[in-house]
Amino acid sequence: MSRRGAPKVLVIVLAGGEGKRLMPLTADRAKPAVPFGGNYRLIDFALSNVINSGYRQVVVLTQYKSHSLDRHVSQAWRMSTMLGNYVAAIPAQQRLDKSWYTGSANAIYQSLNAIRDERPDIVVVVGADHVYRMDFSQMVEQHLDSGAGCTVAAIRQPIGLSDQFGVIEVDAADPTRISAFREKPTDAIGLPDSPGEVYASMGNYVFTTDALVDAVTRDDTVEGSKHDMGGDIVPDFVSRQDAYAYDFNANEVPGATDRDRAYWRDVGTLDSYYEAHMDLTSIHPIFNLYNYDWPIYTHQQPHPPAKFVHGDQGRFGEALNSCVAPGVVVSGARVNNSILSPQVHLHSYTTVEDSVLLDRVDVGRHVQLQRVIVDKDVTIPEGTTIGVDREHDEARGFVVTESGLTVVGKGQVVTP
Repeated sequence: MSRRGAPKVLVIVLAGGEGKRLMPLTADRAKPAVPFGGNYRLIDFALSNVINSGYRQVVVLTQYKSHSLDRHVSQAWRMSTMLGNYVAAIPAQQRLDKSWYTGSANAIYQSLNAIRDERPDIVVVVGADHVYRMDFSQMVEQHLDSGAGCTVAAIRQPIGLSDQFGVIEVDAADPTRISAFREKPTDAIGLPDSPGEVYASMGNYVFTTDALVDAVTRDDTVEGSKHDMGGDIVPDFVSRQDAYAYDFNANEVPGATDRDRAYWRDVGTLDSYYEAHMDLTSIHPIFNLYNYDWPIYTHQQPHPPAKFVHGDQGRFGEALNSCVAPGVVVSGARVNNSILSPQVHLHSYTTVEDSVLLDRVDVGRHVQLQRVIVDKDVTIPEGTTIGVDREHDEARGFVVTESGLTVVGKGQVVTP
């Protein structure tokens, strides 16, 4: 314990995810580096949560196409070193043998030197690709009170969605103790206080340090293990009756509203990524980026303010129910229910509806975009229509999901 009696906490952010289901957005970057919400990267939400929770020793374990992620962490997350604070990206290093990380538990096992160097009492392990706000200090407090080796953050979900999550089943006599951890069950058991709901794992964990080190070390020798935190390490703690659940609904974040309290989204697919963006655009957003009591931090480029020009002769530069980042120019175009990222330029007589445009997208005149995600550095020629005719979109090489969402890849050449 530290001199003041509080536990010494090290945070490990698991940021090596490939994100295959987010292709083409992950064709050139790791999943945690995917832009989100106009100004941010997905990893900014996890890092902002742990920093706002008061934890300032953070390591980020990276692996897959990590260049833009490493650059973002180094630019945006510079901490004062006077008190030993840091956010450090650690790439896969082959410290133990010639293998790369084979799973999230193996990533921690191969990075045990970071734990031994810091000598924490508690290790908080979080994913890097979810959108939410959470005060981890409250989860750590419950973990210490329980005496558990492992605590898993759990969010309530309808029992009908059980087959989409890792489901935590709890002891009826002690609803904080995990009795079973099952992956996507079709016969899940409801919660003791709410039979129509289950606990879904959020992919966030608190461990007593010695228990974590022991678990990942033993797991490395287990034949057939996938070396996964949720699939192997947590069930190991459950089998030894040493795993507890933390109810995310009990988490109190300063500045939260009734509408966005306990908001959490796994943006692992193109449709869920898009839907999480749409959660930002209403008058009273489902996820509120304007909570200044619990800010989401990121690296801010020196962009000028957004500008809206033209207002006559059929040209109106306007954006309604939309998030517009600095550096955007809306020149005689109309935008509705959309996200415009830095340096997007929309030209006259263009309409953008229900869409997400990432950095430096240039949209010519008389363009129609509807339910479209456009990645960075794309130029859309005059007269182009995207998101209206599925067959035409697919013929031009765009990705179209089952729901009809059209995605244009980074730097992709667009024809009318």
